[in-house]
Amino acid sequence: MEATESLMSEPAKRPQLEPSWLEALEPEFRMPYMVALRAFLREEKKRYRVYPPGKEMFRAFWLTPLDTVRVVILGQDPYHGAGQAHGLCFSVRKGVRPPPSLQNIFREIHADLGIEAPAHGELTHWAEQGVLMLNTVLSVRHRAANSHRDRGWERFTDRVIEELNARRTGLVFVLWGAAAGKKAQMIDSSRHLILRSSHPSPYSVERGFSGCKHFSTINTHLTGLGQEPIDWSLPA
Repeated sequence: MEATESLMSEPAKRPQLEPSWLEALEPEFRMPYMVALRAFLREEKKRYRVYPPGKEMFRAFWLTPLDTVRVVILGQDPYHGAGQAHGLCFSVRKGVRPPPSLQNIFREIHADLGIEAPAHGELTHWAEQGVLMLNTVLSVRHRAANSHRDRGWERFTDRVIEELNARRTGLVFVLWGAAAGKKAQMIDSSRHLILRSSHPSPYSVERGFSGCKHFSTINTHLTGLGQEPIDWSLPA
């Protein structure tokens, strides 16, 4: 049984989630909205291909435990093409061509920090350094963007943001685009740094994302707290 199947199918079972996140989020899995979301996902998987695979739906939490989070990059819903999504926002598996938004992220990193674009778009290296790569919706139907929107995931990921806001200090919340920008009202700006711009999508990249220098700003903030900066390069 896939990890997410066991996580989302047995209300009486303890969810299989990284321990620090489980301590913070376990009550959510008993809420009525999550019961409805489980039922929805079961029906979707009977009829359609759903991404990412069940074992990777909560991968961001396993790679970046709650106490290790330093930066939160907020995406929307997973990529909906075959072989792309693997549980980290904006990231694609090695061997998959980086989508346009990710290519624009790499261009901004190069303009900001001089780091050449990598040969792949797999962002695990960032997650392992404390960058929580969080989509607001954690699943999607094949070739149907936003098909799992307004089914309960947003309430769950809002809870993630609330827990980080309350439990931690000095985090950087990176909000690209209008949808992510709405989450700013949930974050205490006296305790955390909030960075906002347009989305890196080709349709909006020139409305504020290009030239935003968010990557150097994040590292300046972290080093000011006595922490190591994020290595925004990606190993081959």
